[in-house]
Amino acid sequence: MTARSWRRAATARAAAPLAAALLLAAGCAGPTTPSAPRSDARMFTNPVVRTNAPDPQAIRVGQTWYLFHTNGGGRNVPVLTSPDLVDWAEAGDALPELPGWANRGKTWAPEAIQLAPGHFVLYYTAAGREAGRQCVGRAVASAPEGPYRDDSATPLVCQAELGGSIDASPYRDDDGSLWLLWKNDGNAVRMDTWIWVQRLSADGLRLVGEPTPLLTQTEPWEGALVEGPFFHRRDGRLYLFFAANAYNRKVYAEGYAVCESPTGPCVKAAENPILRSNAVASGPGHASMVVKDGRTWLLYHAWPPGQEGTRDPGRQVWLDEVTWVDGRPVVHGPTGSPQPRP
Repeated sequence: MTARSWRRAATARAAAPLAAALLLAAGCAGPTTPSAPRSDARMFTNPVVRTNAPDPQAIRVGQTWYLFHTNGGGRNVPVLTSPDLVDWAEAGDALPELPGWANRGKTWAPEAIQLAPGHFVLYYTAAGREAGRQCVGRAVASAPEGPYRDDSATPLVCQAELGGSIDASPYRDDDGSLWLLWKNDGNAVRMDTWIWVQRLSADGLRLVGEPTPLLTQTEPWEGALVEGPFFHRRDGRLYLFFAANAYNRKVYAEGYAVCESPTGPCVKAAENPILRSNAVASGPGHASMVVKDGRTWLLYHAWPPGQEGTRDPGRQVWLDEVTWVDGRPVVHGPTGSPQPRP
């Protein structure tokens, strides 16, 4: 190599890093691959919680979302926090101590509601010692993440003769009245399952009046049970959402009914189920609904396809938008591709 050739080669080597830097600054970082997609802070991809977090429900307090789910990781009621419904961080155990009437290990489907500043009530399912069945309790906290305390000597509701009571969901209607939905755990004793409703006292700690059964399993897609109910009112219409069928199989799905009032009557939608298994998620259901900036979103759990009933990763949390067409909720999911954040 001549002296002139050596100088040209050295100059080219020195210029290469600068050229690469200029290309990167201009947005030309080179090709991406399917295994390493370019990140975009404006987008997200399901699931939003990739660990086992079944039966999710979330409330917003200030600028923070709080998500509660069925027991796991040594916690009775795990609670997660997020600024945007997408990025979640563990925040401890919302219910670190159970009341004397309950045994540990089966603290299921917790849901919280804020009834006044500094007054939050958590409704949860736990194993009743005396009943020998699952029962519903209530606990109080001054902060959304807890710790919640249950000072009751007995469960709030426990229909032992009907298999027990699970999946409690609080609801405040437009007129300010408070209601509690739940399911009798009939499938545990080979009985019918019903979704029930009863009015709550203003502080959310007592049931008032008598319970009313709203609906039971009647359709082929529902299999032997209905469960996981919650109310949502939109444009004056009251919707009762519910899950149905075996939770650990791909036939598990989500449907809804329209109710004339919190005590019914309720008519199931002809297009049920509105959320079902597909190529990216199996057994989606036991949902809750949130509204952010005028848009409606469904939080629900689902299994990775082919891994139904397994613990790792278990039932992950998914988030998909719901739009409304002529008064009908349309769930845009389960989705497995990037979509705009809420």
